[in-house]
Order: sequence, then C-alpha cells, then structure tokens
Amino acid sequence: MFSALLVAAGLNLFLIPHQLLSGGISGVASIIGYLTGWNISIVYFVLNVPLILWGWKAVGRRYIVLSCISVVATTWFMAIIPIVSVTHDPTLGAVAGGIISAIGIGFSLRVGGSTGGFDIVGSIITRKYDLPIGNILFVLNGLVFIVLGFYKTWDLALYSLLSTFVKGKVVDVIHVGHIKVTCFIITKEKDRMLAELRKLHHGITCMDSQGGYSQVGNSTLMTVTTRYELAAVRKAVITTDPHAFMNVVQSTEIVGRFARGHSK
Repeated sequence: MFSALLVAAGLNLFLIPHQLLSGGISGVASIIGYLTGWNISIVYFVLNVPLILWGWKAVGRRYIVLSCISVVATTWFMAIIPIVSVTHDPTLGAVAGGIISAIGIGFSLRVGGSTGGFDIVGSIITRKYDLPIGNILFVLNGLVFIVLGFYKTWDLALYSLLSTFVKGKVVDVIHVGHIKVTCFIITKEKDRMLAELRKLHHGITCMDSQGGYSQVGNSTLMTVTTRYELAAVRKAVITTDPHAFMNVVQSTEIVGRFARGHSK
C-alpha cells in the first residue's frame, strides 16, 4: 500500500502535471489519457489486467496477489491525490518523480510483489535470464517514449527518458535480487550447516581445511547466493554454529547452474 502511494504521488505530483511519462503501463495509460482526455487511473487499471493474468501463470499466485493489491491501491491513490505541480521545472519534476516512483517499485519488488505493468514483464524476464530488472524496464520503456516523441514533443520524451533512467538506477539499488555474493563458511558443524544451507537451494561446495594457528581441522563450505538472500544465510550460520567464520565477497560473474531444485 505504501509503495502504491509513492508511485501515485510520483505520477500526480511530478510527472503528469508536466505531461511526462513514468514509463511502462502507467506511461501508456498517460499517453492515452493525454490524447483522449480519459481518466488515466482507469486506463491504467484496464491495461494491467492482461499482464496480471500472464504473471499468474508465469510467476506465481503470491506475486500476483500482491501485485493486484498494488495496482488497485495505485489506481485508488491516483484518483484521490490531486494533480498538482510541485515544481515548475520539468527537469526537477522528471528526477523527483522518477526517484519517488522507483522507491515504491523497489520496495514492492523486495516484498515479493510489483506495481504491475512492465514490472511484471521485467520480473518474468529477470527470473528466467537473471538480468537487472532496472535495465529491463529501461529498455521496455524506451519504446513508450518513442511513441510520446511522435505524438507530443521530443522534449517531453527526453525528460521522460531522464525520469526512467533515474528510476531504473534507484530500483536496482533497492531490488538487489540479481547481485550475487559468494559465502565462505568455516565451521565444525558441517552436517548441521549443510542441512540449513540446502534449504536455500543453491549449490554448496565442501572442503576440508585447517586452522593456521590452532592447526585444528575444520570444514569450509562455499555457496553463491543473492544479496537478497544473504540475510537468510547469515541467520542460518549464526543459529547453527555461533562460532563459525563467514567471509562474503561480491561475485562479478556466475557460470553454470546457480539455482537448484527442491530436494526429493
């Protein structure tokens, strides 16, 4: 609900007053509203319906339920928040609107949902190909801005492009599911630690090691996970072996099978 409020505020207070686009389905709805005079919030809701149905099959029930809540809430907030220009500078409106909308989108993605529209498309693509969702949204939105440039002015299209570029970068800062990290865990509780780490469904490599000072034998476990799942790994390690040592480094590239299926 809070994410929906931010998205609606970014649109009604910063982008729509300057006839700028936030990109995605809201951008398509805005173009239709600018050209026809129709209610943008209603058009936004109608255009989201087929994408929600697609996401139900491709992503899962929980994701779509949260996305539906977000779409309905965004529609409601857009209807009750007045369209008022907070700033008279379209550049400031583009940047501020992009940042505020991106915060809403990013936190909606982090709790397992989305704000609808191209976010659903981006989530489907990034889950399949493991790409930054902000970059995917930026490419998809570029097509919308070309349409805006032809039907309105290229100045508005470029301002909107700036807004979406800022939004994409902020979304990637908040939504860190695509960022991979490698965890090296040194423990004496190998079996118990493996049992906990296997619940995350990522590959684990086991190595025998020895303390440099104590010369006592240990087990070193290496696993690659996402920044989003890192908190779960940390909790599993501390809970299983409070005396374990864990070193986390960011991975620049992953080759091979990253996600593993559920154990049978």
